[in-house]
Order: sequence, then C-alpha cells, then structure tokens
Amino acid sequence: MPEASTQEPPVHIDPSDPHKGAQVREMFAGIADRYDALNRVLSVGRDQSWRRKAVKMAKLKGGERILDCCCGTGDLTLAFWAAKPQPSFVVGGDFTPEMLHIARRKTLSVGGPDMPPYTAADALHLPFRNAEFDVVSVAFGLRNVQDVNAGLRELVRTLRPGGRLVILEFTPVKRGLWRALTNFYVNKIVPRIGQLVSRSRHQAYKYLPESIGVFPDASALAARMEAAGLNNVHFRKLNFGTVAIHVGTRE
Repeated sequence: MPEASTQEPPVHIDPSDPHKGAQVREMFAGIADRYDALNRVLSVGRDQSWRRKAVKMAKLKGGERILDCCCGTGDLTLAFWAAKPQPSFVVGGDFTPEMLHIARRKTLSVGGPDMPPYTAADALHLPFRNAEFDVVSVAFGLRNVQDVNAGLRELVRTLRPGGRLVILEFTPVKRGLWRALTNFYVNKIVPRIGQLVSRSRHQAYKYLPESIGVFPDASALAARMEAAGLNNVHFRKLNFGTVAIHVGTRE
C-alpha cells in the first residue's frame, strides 16, 4: 500500500480578503530565503534600479530620519542608508520575522558604521510615534496590507509636516496591446517561474498577479494618498507602465 503524502496542500490567498494578513505573513515566511533571487529573475534585474529611483524621488536633503515600512529583506532600507546626502537615521520594519532575519544578515555583510536596525512592524499598527520621520517608504508592500486606506493613514501618521511618503509598487496596465502582453507575462509566466523556484505552498506567485489586478492603478492610488492627508502627490511610471513610484508630502 503506497504511503500517504506528507506534502501540505496548496493554499490560495484571496488578495481582496480583508483578513488575509496572517496568510500573507506565512507566505512570505516560506519564500524569504529565495525572495531576492526571485525578484532579480522576475524583474529581469531591474528591481534594484527601481529602488534607487525611489530614493532619488524622495529628494533627500541630508540628516533625515527615514522609515522603510514593509522592508522585506532590506533592499530599499539599504538604498536609503547608502544615499547621498546621508540621512541621520534609517530603520526597516516588517511583519515577517523570516524576512527581517534575511535583512539583518544582509546588512551585517555590508558592514559599516550606523547600520540600519530592523524591527517587527505591522503597517496597520506601526510601533512609532506620531510625526517621527521625515521620509516613510514602502516598496512592493502596500498591495499586501489588508486595508490600503488604513495603511496609508498609518504611514502618514508617522510623518512630520513636510515629510514625504514614497511608494514603489506594481500598477495595473489598463489598456492597449501592452496590457495584453504584460497580463500574459504576469499571469502565465511569472506564476510558473515563481512556483518552480519558490516551491511556495501559498502559491505566492499566483497571488502576485491577482493582487496587482485588484490594486488601484497609479491615478487611483494618487487620489487615495491625497485622501490620507498628502499633498503635491505625483508619480512616475517605469517598466513600460507596470511599476509606479508615488511621492506625496504631508500637510
């Protein structure tokens, strides 16, 4: 008689589920050690340049205090830490301990003085005071927040007046031939490559295109940022319109 399979059944995460947080955390925990490699492969090596552009759009003046929320494995945190003119303090926060472990290990390997610390932080309940930071950033994490509007308000809460919120995120392509091409890549190619490499029980790279599909497009996200208390909201699209960097200033 054949042995029963010990492999756990796949889990499908509904990106529109208002209670998806625990499943999303478990999903990222399961792919943490392969997350960076997958980012490089699936973005064709462009994701780090997108982060550098996000830092540039923050228009640092030097001496700022910076929070990188949903920091994952710390790539954007380290990009801010290495920026010129130099910030006075950079901290990364994420709600997945396994991701933070990778971020700390990566940061130690870089070395140098005043390296960024990392802390457990849920984007809906940040462990920081009101108006504590000059810049708050989030890269490829806002889609995963259970309530995007509440998440935006919480991010803005930690900003000082005149502080900037910087969001780097995928954005849906709404029309034209490019929409059909990007949809084919994101919905057909990405899940296959991602699942092959990540072996995610939570089908992380099936969740990715589904979460992009229900996320506000660039203009709609800008409107939500304004509703959360930001002004001078503007954005720049990258990668043929599939990625956008938004910046808004707290009143």
